Amino acid sequence: MKARAPREVIAFAKENKTTVVDIKFLDFPGTWQHFSVPVSSLDEESFEEGFGFDGSSIRGWRSINESDMLVIPDPNTAIMDPFTKEPTLSIIGDIFDPITKERYSRDPRGVAHRAESYLVSTGIADKAFFGPEAEFFIFDDVRFDQRENAGYYYLDSQEASWNSGREEGPNLGYKPRFKEGYFPVPPTDSLQDLRSEMMLTLIDLGIGVETQHHEVATAGQAEIDMKYETLVRMGDQMMIYKYVIRNVAHANGKTATFMPKPIFNDNGSGMHVHMSLWKGDTPLFAGNSYAGLSELALNYIGGILKHAPALLAFTNPTTNSYKRLVPGFEAPVNLAYSQRNRSAAVRIPMYSPSPKAKRIEFRCPDATCNPYFTFAALMMAGLDGIENKIHPGEPLDKNIYDLPPEQMREIRKTPASLDHALTALEEDHEFLLKGDVFDEDVVKTWITYKREREIWELALRPHPYEFFLYYDA
Repeated sequence: MKARAPREVIAFAKENKTTVVDIKFLDFPGTWQHFSVPVSSLDEESFEEGFGFDGSSIRGWRSINESDMLVIPDPNTAIMDPFTKEPTLSIIGDIFDPITKERYSRDPRGVAHRAESYLVSTGIADKAFFGPEAEFFIFDDVRFDQRENAGYYYLDSQEASWNSGREEGPNLGYKPRFKEGYFPVPPTDSLQDLRSEMMLTLIDLGIGVETQHHEVATAGQAEIDMKYETLVRMGDQMMIYKYVIRNVAHANGKTATFMPKPIFNDNGSGMHVHMSLWKGDTPLFAGNSYAGLSELALNYIGGILKHAPALLAFTNPTTNSYKRLVPGFEAPVNLAYSQRNRSAAVRIPMYSPSPKAKRIEFRCPDATCNPYFTFAALMMAGLDGIENKIHPGEPLDKNIYDLPPEQMREIRKTPASLDHALTALEEDHEFLLKGDVFDEDVVKTWITYKREREIWELALRPHPYEFFLYYDA
């Protein structure tokens, strides 16, 4: 996304014969919301005065008695929406209080802006780069329901291994076996063209893409990797990414989901996050310590590992997230670091000797997260490690499956559930409050929302497998 002045956005809209302007912003859990105005409503003053809207029905936001909000479009985010019938200019906005004219504290993008400002204020670095590797499934059919007397889900995919014996008139085979989708060529990989369409659409929108491929699981698991970007910009790009993936799939009669564990007994979908700090043109993570890291990078890892249980409340924010974080499915359940061991929560990629390529990879997150909260929280944990010189301990370079039980017990593990992660966040969030990046209201609202709207609601409902276990008890 190129930096633009408001007048340049107006010219860009005219050049593309725009008739509609779509304003997008994020609700508290992390889903895009939007409304549209005619292009005649957009002028240079719009980028200062914003557009008023009712915030009382946005999840996790204002109550009905304080509902008026302002969204001020960011000219640097202007793109042409590739999926609308009418030529539509799409702009991401920041949320402000219409009376005080201050940023709304619960706006996730505002948290990310404050995180970038805090980084500069520390003097440690002036840029934090993030490169998420988001995985997702592409299905042909999805049905689910939950009522007082019934509850079920049903997924299907033409390339699913469970359909190898289905009558398809004719069934041509070539269906990836469970855990063997990484990565055979077509016709076994049936989604090459669809993923390429997704990739090229992202590139057309100005987003750098490094690769696209089938992922490990059967039934259409996929991954498209973006080039690294700064914190706020990558938050924006993650939202555009999910929008493109879903809409390209939908336009082709398919459905895409970022749900971490939709399929039992096969690999789930994660979002490994690559991170590095820079000061000017100097990369700060390269050095002469373990795996070519600097001491600063090791301390950053130390902060991530120390605060990992609390971080997972943001990076793995759904009850379904913890069905992925279990041993045996390449899941990073060990709170340790390593240059090659992919079961460790933090990995140091060793693909390139260049100091500019030196980074760390946090492997726990999944793409159901709110990206602005996630990237900001990860950076704050890393900075806390640097400021307090937290060393991560010894690396985990051994095959964990060969370790004796007494050594396995010494390795810290990721929380077993969202509730455990939220409890960790309750007990450990001071590092998030530095520089007023997060505040107590944001943290407490996140915890309350997740417990009341997700954990408790799920706990109230019978699970289909409970009938298998207990109906005749």
